[in-house]
Amino acid sequence: MLIALSEYAKIQNRSNDTLRRMAEKGLFKSAQKIGRNWVIDSDEIYPVKKRTQAKESFSVISLFSGCGGMDLGLVGGFDFLNRHYEKTGFEIIWANEINASACKTYRANLGNYIVEGDIKTEIENLPKYADIIVGGFPCQDISINGKMLGVNGKRSSLYSYIVEAVKRVKPKIFIAENVGGLLLKQNEYSLNKILEDFNSLGYNVDYALYHAEDYGVPQTRERVIFVGTQKDLPRFVPPKPTVKTPVTAKEALQDLENLPQDKAFSHIWSNANVSGEQGNRRLIADRAGYTIRAECHGNIQFHYSLPRRISMREAARIQSFPDTFIFPCGLRETERQIGNAVPPVLAWHIAQKVKAVLRNNANE
Repeated sequence: MLIALSEYAKIQNRSNDTLRRMAEKGLFKSAQKIGRNWVIDSDEIYPVKKRTQAKESFSVISLFSGCGGMDLGLVGGFDFLNRHYEKTGFEIIWANEINASACKTYRANLGNYIVEGDIKTEIENLPKYADIIVGGFPCQDISINGKMLGVNGKRSSLYSYIVEAVKRVKPKIFIAENVGGLLLKQNEYSLNKILEDFNSLGYNVDYALYHAEDYGVPQTRERVIFVGTQKDLPRFVPPKPTVKTPVTAKEALQDLENLPQDKAFSHIWSNANVSGEQGNRRLIADRAGYTIRAECHGNIQFHYSLPRRISMREAARIQSFPDTFIFPCGLRETERQIGNAVPPVLAWHIAQKVKAVLRNNANE
């Protein structure tokens, strides 16, 4: 008897989205699409791959998710510059972002589980448990390009919701990300306050400054990442640099040089004239790209050889997004989303070491 694929998903205790993707790949013998809906024989045996070893799975709650750069890196399963970054076994079960456009991009690439809304109210809807909580709390008040208000600023104080989420969920590990400027002398109070609050949770807390170009990201981008681990787990050990020589702007972008503008591919660029604002530098072909900013107001850096600013697809490349990552928004919103994101490749390398902690072998 034919039944809706959604009903079959309930019977098998599986995700409806997962079964739909399996049906689209032809993994079910009897599945067929009627109109917009999938149906399947109720007696169909669920296909199970033979495995030599059971796959690990770790659940993740994501806060301040943006368009999904950090989450893509944590989950894995993408390609960038001819390298495949395999799936990690991490599964995002709940995500939150206040910006509607960023949520639109997240849904197009990662899943419909992102909740659009203010964390101040949505925190009441957190799942009861997850293995990991991750959040890149807003950095505008800490960034050297911002007002330097520190954690007392309206936006950067939102890190306290990561603290509150950890208190409620009690994950095995939490990860918090912010700009490298947090380690500057003028932000000493903010750093100490954040560490005090994170340490009050009863976790071992470690933090380090990461240079994205050390991990195959073609960009000189600094980020501070805090990792808290439960006391009965090994302490987190940061991943070692994976490249001796940074990937250059030309290596990352040269195959895009002769492509015409293509909105669907996000290969579109700002025509803003040169101004006195930051962002008017020209990329240097044999060096990694400059930091992609979120609020450059069209003043994004110029191409190393072409008489134009870099396109959004080129900016995404510099941030290590795969070309399959879709930005279904306008130029300005896309610019902001890319600039706010954590480079997926950097996040992937961090995920490997987080997984090693969860396996109780931090030196893996």
